[in-house]
Amino acid sequence: MGANSSSISELPDNEYLKKLSGAEPISENDPFWNQLLSFSFTTPTNSADLKLLEEATVSVCKSLVEKNPRTGNLGSLIKVFLSRTKELKISAECQNHLFIWQAHNALFIICCLLKVFISRMSEEELQLHFTYEDKTPGSYGTECEDLIEELLCCLIQLIVEIPLLDITYSISLEAVTTLIVFLSCQLFHKEILRESLIHKYLMRGRCLPYTSRLVKTLLYNFIRQERSPPPGSHVFQQQTDGGGLLYGIASGVATGLWTVFTLGGVGSKATPQLDQCSPLANQSLLLLLVLANLTDAPDTPNPYRQAIMSFKNTQDSSAFSSSHPHVFQINFNSLYTALCEQQKSDQATLLLYMLLHQNGNVRTYVLARTDIENLVLPILEILYHVEERNSHHVYMALIILLILTEDDGFNRSIHEVILKNITWYAERVLTEISLGSLLILVVIRTIQYNMTRTRDKYLHTNCLAALANMSAQFRSLHQYAAQRIISLFSLLSKKHNKVLEQATQSLRGSLDSNDSPLPDYAQDLNVIEEVIRMMLEIINSCLTNSLHHNPNLVYALLYKRDLFEQFRTHPSFQDIMQNIDLKFPELKFKYVEEEQPEEFFIPYVWSLVYNAAVALYWNPRDIQLFTMDSG
Repeated sequence: MGANSSSISELPDNEYLKKLSGAEPISENDPFWNQLLSFSFTTPTNSADLKLLEEATVSVCKSLVEKNPRTGNLGSLIKVFLSRTKELKISAECQNHLFIWQAHNALFIICCLLKVFISRMSEEELQLHFTYEDKTPGSYGTECEDLIEELLCCLIQLIVEIPLLDITYSISLEAVTTLIVFLSCQLFHKEILRESLIHKYLMRGRCLPYTSRLVKTLLYNFIRQERSPPPGSHVFQQQTDGGGLLYGIASGVATGLWTVFTLGGVGSKATPQLDQCSPLANQSLLLLLVLANLTDAPDTPNPYRQAIMSFKNTQDSSAFSSSHPHVFQINFNSLYTALCEQQKSDQATLLLYMLLHQNGNVRTYVLARTDIENLVLPILEILYHVEERNSHHVYMALIILLILTEDDGFNRSIHEVILKNITWYAERVLTEISLGSLLILVVIRTIQYNMTRTRDKYLHTNCLAALANMSAQFRSLHQYAAQRIISLFSLLSKKHNKVLEQATQSLRGSLDSNDSPLPDYAQDLNVIEEVIRMMLEIINSCLTNSLHHNPNLVYALLYKRDLFEQFRTHPSFQDIMQNIDLKFPELKFKYVEEEQPEEFFIPYVWSLVYNAAVALYWNPRDIQLFTMDSG
């Protein structure tokens, strides 16, 4: 690095990096910094190049970790960056490309170093590296102990105060990703961090007053989805519009943090990387989610979570409550549009869940929308393509539906929205169907997938809970939706009979051989019976509240009424079956075919023979007809 363009292969032998990580202390006023920060870097565009970058710089980073306690060069670099950010806003207004370029490069190096430092040491050791100065080895002064807080505060100020222009896009992006890297300490702890130095700085002291502004800025970054400017607009060379080298480095850290904070660090299947049109929007969303999921301090709740829980619509003119110190206003219409458009990513689905679950203002606004299908359809598509999604993304989508179906107005309105030509639904051509019927189809498909693949009890429970919430408001169900409800019940019935038969055979086998262990069929039976009961309750609720509005479901029930016979005498289902028979007695009544006398069949058979003979061009006069009148 330096005045000339750098490549990955040159980094281990770069004289400026060697000096930075060497044994010689460098003053923050040394002209060396101007030389170090005047570089342009060919941006890696794939994970292989990023790995090469880490391998190429590992020797430099190790050397700095070893010698920084004596030189304090990390602290000097940070102070150089802090001094340059003081005039960054004026530089943006005056289009001072050179000044912004060098400030960006300084932050780029800091973030790359931080990633290595945080992965190799504890927070206490990291704090010491921020306090080392050019003194006797290992000594540090109390006046420098808040350099971490000063850097964090500076990054937040940069995000909320610097206008987003083509020349400031990259430094804004890297300020966001540097904060993510700072918070990546969680990645190196198996337990959730309850007491963290970085958390303390972000939730108290100098950073606290910027809480609402930071959350608002990050939300607007997500809403606007600003694309990375073309290469000619950047203050440093860049070959693609991927958002800079640091975006590539930190996106892995951010994705890891998103997994740890929200999903417990484990996923059943990796979600394919989406085409990131706006790296700033993506990184801002990841940072927002990480901040919102920081654990509360012993004496102070998480202010970022409070801000997310309490922000209001710009059209809401009511006074701010003193009980919500971090409240702010944002355009709900723009937020709703962005949420509808971005549901293909896990993080956007998690944001939607958080807002619906924790912010009553957002939930009320969403449920009042007349175009609710724009939000529900992407959620249904996630569930429909369950094989391609990780289990956590599916869970989030399902819980969102569960939250929405808790509202009776939503359950009524979705049956009034008529959709045409649902192209992604492949099992059957749906030229016209209500949103409610489509929701039922997708949820039932998810249940059947779970029965054959994952066999997750809680996924069953949540799917059936959503159907149960809707059941009282079922209206004009599509013929196919009604059939699928009964088909699911039929599948459950067969599975129940199969497990019951296996349990019986196993019990008989155990009587003959005392040595073989008995499989635990009781637990399987209990789960299946619980699911069957929930299905019966859904049918009962529909028949009780909307029998006359669902002729297709009535027909499907009558056509398959034999399925319910075995459950009328089952002790676990007698009460619910009595309710169903009371509301819908036709389900119990069977048409018994009247037995015909023998005198009816003989003439009838011979008349059929006669008709067949005529059809074969036989002469009817050659055939003695045994008519139905003949004795």
